[in-house]
Amino acid sequence: MSVGSAARRPVVLFEGRSDSLAFRALARRRGVRLDAVELIELGGITNLRRQLVTLPADGRLSVLGLYDGAEKRYVSGVLRDVGLIDDDAVDLRTVGFFGCERDLEDEVIRAAGAEVVLETLAARGELTRFRVFQGQPAQRERSIEQQLHRFAGTAAGRKARFAADVIDVVPLERMPRPLTDLLQAALRRS
Repeated sequence: MSVGSAARRPVVLFEGRSDSLAFRALARRRGVRLDAVELIELGGITNLRRQLVTLPADGRLSVLGLYDGAEKRYVSGVLRDVGLIDDDAVDLRTVGFFGCERDLEDEVIRAAGAEVVLETLAARGELTRFRVFQGQPAQRERSIEQQLHRFAGTAAGRKARFAADVIDVVPLERMPRPLTDLLQAALRRS
C-alpha cells in the first residue's frame, strides 16, 4: 500500500486510565484485537483540546472518544473549535464520541447490577472494606449503587481497576452501551 492510499487509523481518547482499562477488558472479552487502534489516555478531560491539536491533520486518523455526561458541553465545544463538528447540537455519537450518563463506573454498576459488583469486590479481597465503608454515617442513607460508586474512588488505584474488573465478569449482553458503541465504532473505522 502506498503512503497516499494508507487506510485511516482510529485513535480512541479516554479521560483516564480506568476508562482505557475497561475498554481493553471489553475488547478482550469480545475476542477483539486492538492492534490497529491507538488508545490515548488524556489524564483528564481538560486535556482533550491539547491532544486533538497535536494529532496529525492529514486525514489518516479517525478520532473517537468516551466522556462523562457532565462533560458533554465541554467536549462538544472542543470538537467544534478544532473543526470536528460544525454545530454544538450535533449528536456526538455520529462523530464517534460516546457519553456515559454520569460516568463509566456508574454505567458499569448499572449494567452489572450490585450483586455482580459485590462478587468482583469479594474476588479482589475488598468486600470487607466495602462493608465497613457502608457503615459510615455518610453512606447509610445511600443506595447500594451509590455506595459502590463512591467506594470505587476512595482508595489509590481502586478506581483505575474498578470498571475493568467488573467488565471482566459481567455477561456480554449486559455491557454498558457507551463502551460497546465505542468499541463497535473503533472496529468499523479500523
